[in-house]
Amino acid sequence: MTGETKLTNLQGNHACALAAISAGCDFYAGYPITPSSEVAERMSVELPRIGGTFIQMEDEIASMAAVLGAAMGGAVAMTATSGPGFSLKQENIGLGIITETPCVIVNVMRGGPSTGMPTRPGQGDIMQARWGTHGDHPVVALAPASVAEVWSETRRAFAIAEAVRTPVILLIDEVVGHLVETVAVDANPEPVTGRVWAEGDPANFQPYEAGPSLVPAMAKPGDGRRAHMTGLTHGPDGFPTQDPATASAMLTRLFDKIETHNSLIERFEAIDCEDADIVIVAYGISARAARRATSLARKAGLRVGLFRPVTLWPFPETAFRTATKSAGRILVAEMNAGQLRMEIERLTSENQHVEGVNRFDGEPITPEAILTAIDQSKEQAA
Repeated sequence: MTGETKLTNLQGNHACALAAISAGCDFYAGYPITPSSEVAERMSVELPRIGGTFIQMEDEIASMAAVLGAAMGGAVAMTATSGPGFSLKQENIGLGIITETPCVIVNVMRGGPSTGMPTRPGQGDIMQARWGTHGDHPVVALAPASVAEVWSETRRAFAIAEAVRTPVILLIDEVVGHLVETVAVDANPEPVTGRVWAEGDPANFQPYEAGPSLVPAMAKPGDGRRAHMTGLTHGPDGFPTQDPATASAMLTRLFDKIETHNSLIERFEAIDCEDADIVIVAYGISARAARRATSLARKAGLRVGLFRPVTLWPFPETAFRTATKSAGRILVAEMNAGQLRMEIERLTSENQHVEGVNRFDGEPITPEAILTAIDQSKEQAA
């Protein structure tokens, strides 16, 4: 990068598309669905200009399959969807995890379940992002809270996917996806790097053999090496096996490679947490309301802090415990019935009380609602 930036007005979904292309994305497969359709629309215009490929598939299942095939064929690949489409993608997301296929899956969240409220915001896909596909598996999920962060986190999603060789989920709630803000973007952005191509004797190549980084090198199409994709448990050679030791080693490595690259994956923000009696935990658009509520509470003399996980999965546990070590009460603000709250309760001590500030009626949480919850929490503590 040159270090130069330019100011531009961008909608969140358009920022996602443009950031993806700036990161090197050259393949998009998807199916239009509110409120993510602007991502596909922008990609359909921009990708042909750079010689990339845009394809509208017949459904979300096929879209995810096309993304996996393109990525294994050497492309830098992406798809975008919303609630029902995200549900349909889950089986192939699991395939992407076990085959270690780098790609980015954008979910612009809306109200649910089922068809729900297509044009209204929600944050009800948090646990689906973590456990949507069956079996034990690691996952990486990022949650931007502004248009500027949509830009930066989209680029970071590709950087993680390519370096760690894993699908990465970008969770953008409808408000952020449709928000228009003035953002400073790189004037001459460089594509992200990280994918490691196999070298050495093709005859001795093992598709899932990993070194100290725990990330296997990929076979570049046409280089004479064997590419092997299977959803079955496999060893370094890629062939299916039910040998307990091999199965355990494969799954352990998948988890360990995420932990090994934690410095690349983890991102969070902690505001005024050092002396906080109450810490608010929030992400996405809810975090912006929480930031305002934190500021107003501080001005009123209350010791309130904000912990905002940008990386939702794996959750930044150590950072959260550090940020909340002086807090007796924790408020989790989210547009669902309390999905992240369950994770927070797991991470707190017996001396800490966790409460939810929840809304799932298609409207975002307001700073006033969080301030009311702070007042109620203080009264209960007294």
